[in-house]
Amino acid sequence: MGSEIRDKSLAESGERKIEWVKKNCDLLRTLEEEFSKSKPFTGKKIALSVHLEAKTAYLCKVLAAGGAEMYVTGSNPLSTQDDVAAALAEAGLEVHAWYNATESEYESHIRSVLEVGPNIIIDDGGDLVHMMHTEFRALIPQVIGGCEETTTGIIRLMAMEKAGELAFPMVMVNNADCKHLFDNRYGTGQSVWDGINRTTNLIVAGKNVVVAGYGWCGKGVAMRAKGLGAKVIVTEIDAVKAIEAVMDGFEVMQMKEAAKLGDFFITVTGCNHVIDEDDFKVMKDGAILCNAGHFDIEINVKKLKEIAVEIKEARKNIMGYRLTQGQWIYILAEGRLVNLAAGDGHPAEIMDMSFAIQALSAKYLVEHGGNLSQKLINVPEEVDQDVAKRKLKFLGKQIDSLTKAQEEYLNSSSL
Repeated sequence: MGSEIRDKSLAESGERKIEWVKKNCDLLRTLEEEFSKSKPFTGKKIALSVHLEAKTAYLCKVLAAGGAEMYVTGSNPLSTQDDVAAALAEAGLEVHAWYNATESEYESHIRSVLEVGPNIIIDDGGDLVHMMHTEFRALIPQVIGGCEETTTGIIRLMAMEKAGELAFPMVMVNNADCKHLFDNRYGTGQSVWDGINRTTNLIVAGKNVVVAGYGWCGKGVAMRAKGLGAKVIVTEIDAVKAIEAVMDGFEVMQMKEAAKLGDFFITVTGCNHVIDEDDFKVMKDGAILCNAGHFDIEINVKKLKEIAVEIKEARKNIMGYRLTQGQWIYILAEGRLVNLAAGDGHPAEIMDMSFAIQALSAKYLVEHGGNLSQKLINVPEEVDQDVAKRKLKFLGKQIDSLTKAQEEYLNSSSL
């Protein structure tokens, strides 16, 4: 079919971005060398839907070096970088994506990477898997399995598995220690504030920051807000996580109360309408709202548009909404992922770990796909440990190991 991209003349710019990522991704660079020799994906088609920027592009090139036929699209219309898409297409991979795609264009691009009949699916949020089960069921028998990158995607997979609808194995990449402990916490924490700061150009110190959700991503966002000098308020539905937030030094309250106090609001929950009409009405003039969860439903932007008496663009990637009470509320990046729609996403060294897990999990599926009885699969411990040990080596750090006597002690029944 051939690639569908915005502008092939942008390829040189995209290639420079990918080369910068490659220079700073020791794990992926090592895997590229290994895969180039062993060719674990020879004869396999991989359909990938992940935020299409330079780090994702390098993952695609690593998999292609391993012999895979790559069919690539984005997982969010506002996170695709057209120069990166052009560079991948120029390198011979099939790409269907462009920035700011309409809903129908976005779905068409997903359709294009699935109709080739993939053997492996690498998903971010679950859109590929969902469409494969609804529109391309006839192609399911040739799917060995897939890998899911995000918490949101795993929630969707768990619902499908519970309903008996999931037709092939999926590796829950997000649940790997080398993914969520670093990507979700340090990657999200840094990249969210990078997106907010470059978009607003406002001070954070001394202001009230409301973080909705205290999972690993929320922990990272709150930690970075504290580091920037903010007073942090956490909202939660989970009592245990709420206690964690309190003991980490943060204020905890319901959103209806936090809404009155916040200067910045960041949603990181994976749920819908976390900030809703009643919350908007009590917010301060100038409150700034953004989302760091996967889909653009955590802030009810549709309702905000309905109740606004005036709407205007305040700045690039910032839309202002004036309510009847007179206050202006500002939404960053249309309520989509602020760290990607208004930034460059997670740091390269962090995604190096996550994408190494992705690449090795895809290799695991090729090697074991026919023998997997479960539909939802944890990343094998040996893969997690392999990535961790490689990363420590690149960091120039060494750790202890158990002596034979210590192993015998720990395995003794007489403890």
